[in-house]
Amino acid sequence: MTKLVAIQMVSTPDIEHNLDQIKQQLSSLRQGCPNEPMLVVVPECCLVFGAGDDVVNAKAEPVGDGKMQSGLITLAQQFNVYLVGGTIALKAPDGRNFAASLLISPEGEVLAQYNKIHLFDVDVNDGIGQYRESDATFPGQDICVIDTPIGRVGMAVCYDLRFSALFRTMREQHADIVVLPSAFTKETGKAHWEILLRARAIENQCYMIGANQGGTHQNGRETWGQSMIVNPWGEIEAQIAQGEGHVVSDYQPQRIGDIRAKMPTLSQQRLTSCLLK
Repeated sequence: MTKLVAIQMVSTPDIEHNLDQIKQQLSSLRQGCPNEPMLVVVPECCLVFGAGDDVVNAKAEPVGDGKMQSGLITLAQQFNVYLVGGTIALKAPDGRNFAASLLISPEGEVLAQYNKIHLFDVDVNDGIGQYRESDATFPGQDICVIDTPIGRVGMAVCYDLRFSALFRTMREQHADIVVLPSAFTKETGKAHWEILLRARAIENQCYMIGANQGGTHQNGRETWGQSMIVNPWGEIEAQIAQGEGHVVSDYQPQRIGDIRAKMPTLSQQRLTSCLLK
């Protein structure tokens, strides 16, 4: 049976260290599940986190070339998993970077690149206070749903979770699993992380895999953790509190079909929406 996996990290600015942390988690997973197909999701900013925009910019890579991309590809191949490579900074045309989430096959093929659409420009009552992601990040322009042998996967990142129309559009494009690499702050995560993940699963009758950063980082930023897998009825199948680790759940596509057949909300919906460019 296919396994759905969320890896939780407390990432640093050191790419090699973070790749090694992912490798350790994947090694542990394969010890327990040596042969099963796996869809593994790692957090937002998985390979560079806890430093300023200048550090991120210095480590940003052109699409298709760089040690962050090659490192994630190698891990997908080595452990024979479909790997959603959190987000990494890939260079955008205007001098900023995309917050890019890569879906990589076990053969090492990059099947999709989703660039985070909704950027975290907010004020939060925490030690950082003000976040302006758009200063250094170029917003994505495309919704991403892709067929895989595991299932039809929709891709979103962190702050996207607050925008239900994105998830409804992915449902209209027949997404069965939605992956959500994240770095929710401690304050916003405590208030809204679980509620929003479960709501999106219920609304769209899909599996949600929320892989979060979960601890105190080098620059003092605190992230919430509570990485979890939610089934299409909105039940939490597995979760972890703080710190590094992973959660695993079985993917049951027949449950999606049963729920959608008994409660056909997609065909009953009477509103539509579109992505503003």
